Amino acid sequence: MKDKVMQRNHVTIRGAGERTIVFGHGLGCDQTVWERVAPAFESGWRVVLFDHVGSGRSDRSQYRPSDYDSLDGYARDVIEIADALDLRDAVFVGHSVSAMIGALASIGRPGAIGTLIMIGPSPRYLNAPEYRGGYDREDIEELLAMMERNYKEWAKYMAPASMKNMDRPFLAEELEERLVSNDPDIMRQFAEVTFLSDVRDRLSQVTVPTLVLQAQEDSVAPAEVGEFVHKQIASSTLRMLAAKGHNPHISEPEETIREIRRYLNDERGI
Repeated sequence: MKDKVMQRNHVTIRGAGERTIVFGHGLGCDQTVWERVAPAFESGWRVVLFDHVGSGRSDRSQYRPSDYDSLDGYARDVIEIADALDLRDAVFVGHSVSAMIGALASIGRPGAIGTLIMIGPSPRYLNAPEYRGGYDREDIEELLAMMERNYKEWAKYMAPASMKNMDRPFLAEELEERLVSNDPDIMRQFAEVTFLSDVRDRLSQVTVPTLVLQAQEDSVAPAEVGEFVHKQIASSTLRMLAAKGHNPHISEPEETIREIRRYLNDERGI
């Protein structure tokens, strides 16, 4: 079972240490998106990276739409990775949708994940009465339709829109390359599951200490969403970054590393 899970999610382990830190990537990316952040923790930590099924170098033959028709399917994979590695009190760093996947995994397997680091999290992307998620339904439907019509055009649009930092166009180009490297059909379903999810009512079940990192001018997960997540998780801390856009781990890795370390060292004492 362990070997199957490790191969399915292309789990890689680096560094050494008594504590484990796991990095989960967002929609359309893979574990290489952490290449500017994860190495900083290899001294003193066991660093675990993985690809969601259908992304990166995961075993795409293991992808079945019915298994991944909600975020719970992806959380189940994270739990199986935790079981395979016998994780106890691990730190889970999740970007975007993986922030919620990590939260669901922490609820589903108490004790395996002891700390959550959420970068640009969103429990619901759709606007609702007294809640601003950032998108109206017609916005999401158009994004999904764009993915069906021309996946590469969607990637060309989405990369700079989410990255911001227009003065450094190479960052958007790098993200676009990651987006187009994945299977369009799988990413289309992952996008639908992501953008139409609503796990707001489950945030109160998160009991582990949580850091919410919110960047400026995030068009995917606005500041109001980060504040909402913070208010719903009793044991959370919210920190606003100077970084702009939805991908501070790519655009401002030094600041991202610094804030993660600050929280783990100063506030958690680990």
